[in-house]
Amino acid sequence: MQSLVRLFSQAFHTEPLLVRSPGRINLLGEHTDYNEGFVLPAAIDKFAYVAVQKRADNRVVLLAADLNEQVETTLDAVKPVKQSWCNYILGVTQQFLLNKYPLGGYNLAVSSNIPVGAGLSSSAALACATAYALNELFECGVDKLTLAKFAQAAEHTFAGVQCGIMDQFASLFGRKNHVILLDCRSMEYEYVPLHLKAHELVLVDSGVKHALASSAYNQRRKECEEGVRIISRHYASVKSLRDVAPEQVDECLSGHSLLHKRCKYVVEENQRVTGACHDLVHDHIDAFGKKMVQTHRGLQVLYEVSCSELDFLVDKAISLPGVSGARMMGGGFGGCTLNLLFSEYVDQVIGMVASAYSEKYGRVPAVYRVKTADGTTIVPLPA
Repeated sequence: MQSLVRLFSQAFHTEPLLVRSPGRINLLGEHTDYNEGFVLPAAIDKFAYVAVQKRADNRVVLLAADLNEQVETTLDAVKPVKQSWCNYILGVTQQFLLNKYPLGGYNLAVSSNIPVGAGLSSSAALACATAYALNELFECGVDKLTLAKFAQAAEHTFAGVQCGIMDQFASLFGRKNHVILLDCRSMEYEYVPLHLKAHELVLVDSGVKHALASSAYNQRRKECEEGVRIISRHYASVKSLRDVAPEQVDECLSGHSLLHKRCKYVVEENQRVTGACHDLVHDHIDAFGKKMVQTHRGLQVLYEVSCSELDFLVDKAISLPGVSGARMMGGGFGGCTLNLLFSEYVDQVIGMVASAYSEKYGRVPAVYRVKTADGTTIVPLPA
């Protein structure tokens, strides 16, 4: 943060407005978002920082402190560029312009300590930090949900990623020591307390991302839609898997083995999310951890989006003392596992899991110990 402000001041000879936006984890509710279900994300204590200040002209000058790169354009020539990090900033800028907000030229420098490619939404954090900063700088008066939609649209149009809104929502709305129960149909949400006390959350990065991920994601969406189409022939009120009960899956899809598995997972996962909130409210952390393992088994066996590396990391973790829960996190076929560990066992578990993984796959996995954090906010300049 201090080096970013120093870089900005040296480059542009003025003090910036400084904004930080967190990455996120999703504790439960995987592949439920596009089925109008429930998710349970939390902002974490790793951040994208944006330093920004107005210019006297219509130029946009962008600096990436971590990459030592600079890109320049003008407000009337905003379009995607080859430097991928810029597109989250420029895509957000375009959303303000398309919606007729009075932007002027600006200088912006960015730095981040969110690991890239680990499934912690580093791109959403950058887009949300930019949206929040431009909204403050130019006094646009845009509410946070609309800022989340601007950041999501930037991913769609400039980065070419058809993501849901969970990542951006968690980054902007996060609250320390809480998770967010988000209804992906209505966008209603509530904060659920997360009192870990004797536990910690630890991410273990498999270091792989199999090529199946994007094609399988699209295929799963189609399979869920086909399941809904069949069930709705029998139950006209069913518009998405959000409306489906487990017995309806069994009744209507018994002759469709693949669709039955897919829809069974999503319907059960929605129930797990709501049940998990009850666990957290009553500080039943071990019960919550068991639901994490159930989610992984559902993703592994029913939804079939896990992979051997993720299964190995989860199986190894839950075989060890001090582990209350573990599961793959994210779209699948690689990325991180999320582990719920007793604090006194963290070092021991990390060492044993990393050693076993290295022995089997020939690489030591990156490990991230994370805590929940507040959402996007202005940061006072360091003294």
